[in-house]
Amino acid sequence: QLLRLGKLGSFDFNSRFYADDDLIVGAADPFQLFRILYEVIRGGGLAEDSPVAFMLDQCHNVEDKIPGQIRSVLNVQEMTARALLVDREALTAAQLAGDVLGANGILMDAFYTDVRPDLATWRQSRGLEGDPMAAYAASGYQQSIADTRVGGQQASWGA
Repeated sequence: QLLRLGKLGSFDFNSRFYADDDLIVGAADPFQLFRILYEVIRGGGLAEDSPVAFMLDQCHNVEDKIPGQIRSVLNVQEMTARALLVDREALTAAQLAGDVLGANGILMDAFYTDVRPDLATWRQSRGLEGDPMAAYAASGYQQSIADTRVGGQQASWGA
C-alpha cells in the first residue's frame, strides 16, 4: 500500500520468529519473501527510477555473521528472480475470473522454478563468483577472523 501511494522510502528484509532480526532472510518462510518481492515488483519498487532503498536488517547470533549476510542476499536475489517469473497477465486473468486455484498455480510455478543456475551465470557475467557461499568458504577469511578473534568466539546471545 505504501509503495502504491509513493510513500515507501525503504524496505528492511529480515526474518524473525524468536526475537528481532534473528534469522537469515527467508529462512523460515521463503514463500512469504517471494510474495513480498512479487508485490514490490508489481508496485514498481524495482524500477530503475524507483526511490525505494532495500537493506538487510538482521543480527546473526548463532551462525557466522558474514556467511549469514551472504545467504540472506542470495535468498533475496533468488526470490526476486522467481517473482520476476510470475506471468502477471495470466495471474490477473485468473484473479479477475475468480480462479483461486489457477492463480495459486501461476504463483507456485514461478516459486518452484530453480533460478540458481541463471543467477550464477548472471553473477559470472559481471565478474563475480557464481557461488558466493563457496567462494567465501574457500577464501579462508572466516577461519582467519576466527583465529584472531579476541576470546575465540563471535559475540552472541549465548545460543
